[in-house]
Amino acid sequence: MNEKVFNGDVNKLRSPERRQRLQVERVVNYCLAGLEIKSVLDIGTGTGLFAEEFSNRSLVVKGIDCNEQFLEIAQQHAPNAKFRKAVAENLPFDSGSYDLVFMGHVLHEADDPLKAMQEAVRVMRKRVAILEWPYVEQEMGPPLDHRMPEKTVRKLGEDAGLGLCDVIQMQVMQLYIFEK
Repeated sequence: MNEKVFNGDVNKLRSPERRQRLQVERVVNYCLAGLEIKSVLDIGTGTGLFAEEFSNRSLVVKGIDCNEQFLEIAQQHAPNAKFRKAVAENLPFDSGSYDLVFMGHVLHEADDPLKAMQEAVRVMRKRVAILEWPYVEQEMGPPLDHRMPEKTVRKLGEDAGLGLCDVIQMQVMQLYIFEK
């Protein structure tokens, strides 16, 4: 298993402080802005913070994660969403299945980030949104060598066939919005 995968206290992943730090509602607003989005795939859903917010907006939501414990927690918090065990590099869905593909803190953890991006592009119809740590030292989050510079994230999108990339600087995170 990838050494960069979160293995801390699961309860911290759903804390009000983390929800606020991640700006969950604001991120979801940006992900949905300007397009009619009806379906979302949350890759690396974890305990379902973002899946829950997407689901609360009456969207069809599916989430995947490699941690079954996380999936059980996600299902409790987003009962209308569907979750299954899978990895970002091998998505068990048909091409063009989702209007929006969201990856929150996943790309830097992927064993093969390009393959993960290619799979996201394969199953998307309209947009891929990626929330990542900025490439700077911070008190929280992974060490710098586990983070990706902005140019790396942009290049992964480009290499996977995506054109447009907007980068939105959040309070603590960076949100990348990709379209073809």
